[in-house]
Amino acid sequence: MRRGRGHEGGGRGGVAASLAALLCCGCVMALAGAAAAQGPRLPSAYKTLSGDAPRVVAKGGFSGVFPDSSSDAYSFALIASAPDTTLWCDVQMTKDGVGVCLRDINMQNCTNVAQVYPARKRTYEIDDMRKNGWFALDFTMAELQSVILTQAIWSRTDKFDFAGYPILSVTDLWHLPSVVKQPSVWLNVQHAIFYKEHGLNMRNYILSIQKRVHVDYISSPELGFLRNISGTVRRKTKLVFSFLDKDLLDQSTNQTYGLLLSNLTFIKSIASGIMVPKSYIWPVTKDNYLQTSTSIVTEAHKAGLEIYASDFANDRIIPYNYSYDPLAEYLNFVSDGGFSVDGVLSEHPITASEAIGCFTNLNSSSKTDHGEPLVISHNGASGDYPDCTDLAYHSAINDGADVIDCPVQVTSDGVLMCMSSINLLDTTNVQRTTFSTRASTISEIQATPGIFTFNLTWGDINSSTLKPKISSPVSEYYLVRNPRYTNHGKFMKLSDFLAIGMDKDLSGVMIIIENAAFVAKSLGIDIVDAVNDALSAAGYDNQTTKEVLIQSKDSAVLVKLKQQKTKCKLVYTLPLGIGDASTSSLEAMKKFADAVVVDRTSVFTLSSDFVIRQNSIVKDLQSTGLAVYAQVFRNEFVSQPLDFFGDATVEINYYVQSFNLSGIITDFPKTVRRYKKNTCTVLGKDMPNYMQAVQVGSLDQLLQTFNAQPPSLPPMPILNASSVEEPPLPPAASRNTPGAPSGGPGTPGAPPSDAHKSTHNIESESSRSYDAPKPLLTCSWTIIRSRLCIMLDEV
Repeated sequence: MRRGRGHEGGGRGGVAASLAALLCCGCVMALAGAAAAQGPRLPSAYKTLSGDAPRVVAKGGFSGVFPDSSSDAYSFALIASAPDTTLWCDVQMTKDGVGVCLRDINMQNCTNVAQVYPARKRTYEIDDMRKNGWFALDFTMAELQSVILTQAIWSRTDKFDFAGYPILSVTDLWHLPSVVKQPSVWLNVQHAIFYKEHGLNMRNYILSIQKRVHVDYISSPELGFLRNISGTVRRKTKLVFSFLDKDLLDQSTNQTYGLLLSNLTFIKSIASGIMVPKSYIWPVTKDNYLQTSTSIVTEAHKAGLEIYASDFANDRIIPYNYSYDPLAEYLNFVSDGGFSVDGVLSEHPITASEAIGCFTNLNSSSKTDHGEPLVISHNGASGDYPDCTDLAYHSAINDGADVIDCPVQVTSDGVLMCMSSINLLDTTNVQRTTFSTRASTISEIQATPGIFTFNLTWGDINSSTLKPKISSPVSEYYLVRNPRYTNHGKFMKLSDFLAIGMDKDLSGVMIIIENAAFVAKSLGIDIVDAVNDALSAAGYDNQTTKEVLIQSKDSAVLVKLKQQKTKCKLVYTLPLGIGDASTSSLEAMKKFADAVVVDRTSVFTLSSDFVIRQNSIVKDLQSTGLAVYAQVFRNEFVSQPLDFFGDATVEINYYVQSFNLSGIITDFPKTVRRYKKNTCTVLGKDMPNYMQAVQVGSLDQLLQTFNAQPPSLPPMPILNASSVEEPPLPPAASRNTPGAPSGGPGTPGAPPSDAHKSTHNIESESSRSYDAPKPLLTCSWTIIRSRLCIMLDEV
């Protein structure tokens, strides 16, 4: 799991200053690219009230990484985002009337105040609720200089807590280190009534500072407060009314927010805009799917009001319609939904900037460009549908895959089919069927019991009893995929897969062959020859428009194909967990492979999810002339190193710009295809900062400045020739009957042989091991520090 809390060192003051200097002088500035080109390439028109691009508002700065409202959070937001990004400050007030930027009125939730002043805990009634904690109005600004800011969301890294970031006064925003020009500033006043009840006047404070600084936006969920300052603030300062939950009461008007929503004309008499939670625009069902959008954006614009959407963050649970892709969510608010909000409030402003500056109004009807890097599916569009089903393959094609893939498995009656695992327990509901009695342990495949494709006939697998099961590769974080389609789709024969590949607009197909030696010895099938026969029968021998790639982690498979003088492109899958390749291993691979698949886990050395080292494996392979495909790219925010900010597009952008890959293998072809269509990476020197490749490892370098870096790790192993070279494949053993291989695990429908039986009871054990993921709200203390469970409080 991601988190571990507790301050283990690091100073304040001087460290914070050095961080600010580092931020300016290169380390993190490089994270967003050189500052040469700031302006995005904008579409010709947006459906905002003004027709201008929607505004990116950075909530507490780049608070998805740094502590909210810290100097580096604000500075990095300006460096890594659109040049006109607005800095958001939640204004709280001290005992001596100084406005400070703090995410929460209860400082316990975003500072270390409880450790500094343990005896000063208080209880107040705020918005008709009693709250216990530490509050700014009980401290002078001088006293708060001993308090430091901390990450408010426990599911995020706490490493930057050790920098000792001081609490900033509101006026500090205009004097941030590294800020070249005066930033655009948005002040949010959440609790004006509460402070007034305790002798602190937020209205007078706002009016006093505007004599010295320019405030661009002032928002509040208290309409009465906005009415009180309307006409007294500067003419260019925009007032924005913030809506909370529709059933809650605005204490200043004694009306619910739902009722106020029906009177936008009245709000327009006070404010120039409104801010609403995302669900006001795109309601969500109880099972986390989008409903039809409301008309609120149109109604606000009709009333002459700008409308801003809040609650955006890359590491939140978003509706399943977005396939865990935060950029897709932004697009639904600024272009793809047929309307555009006037701005978004985000804790990861780099993603909002990408969406608005580079991905709005893309041409979705243009013919697919099959140039490199190829978009290669991983078990079809397995991020949205069960692996290797008709739904997954058709979705991958519709989503813009160049190549679709088929991991070939064999049934007991010799039918070749596509399935991501030879073990049906991984990919189907077999443990809940009568086939659960066919469990066996086969050491040549795996050390644990399984029910394998060759234990069942194709008729068994294709029956109504057996259903596919969607994959959940990050289920330990309680992140599941498209639950409405958990068991949907039809299994595919290799012949049917090849027919689809021939018929559709694809550059080719990829056939994956594993366990070839076992299949030959135990099942009596030469799977290499069987695949060749299937390709020939499907017409691939008599055409030149579709490329056939054959991938295997077994070099003997590729050597045999090479000896057969195959026309197929041969792709070798590297072992996991290597960081470099010896000269001898490179020479060995060149003898039988045209391309190599590298797992993402080999590209970087990670410690506590930070990149601490980029390995040389990709460069080594490319230096020999081998094409390199990287796998497996996923959208879920927990699947990426922290250096990519929970944004799959940031990660893809880095790989494409840094490695010049020949292909990207992904569970989500739509995300990679959309990336290839972006309007910014073709701009050369005018490419905006937020679309330049991040400088991986820079966050670790920052952490080193205050001795909070993750543990150092040794270099990853080097691949040697002995790990690549294998003995030739054995000849296929004779088969006794058409449906039952000699010496195999048994005839169709029969129990496995004693040699392959397990002492485990799969049926009873599977009720624990293979149940559907538990509901989100069953998080236990053992996983309470995982990134997802803590986010439940934020949803």
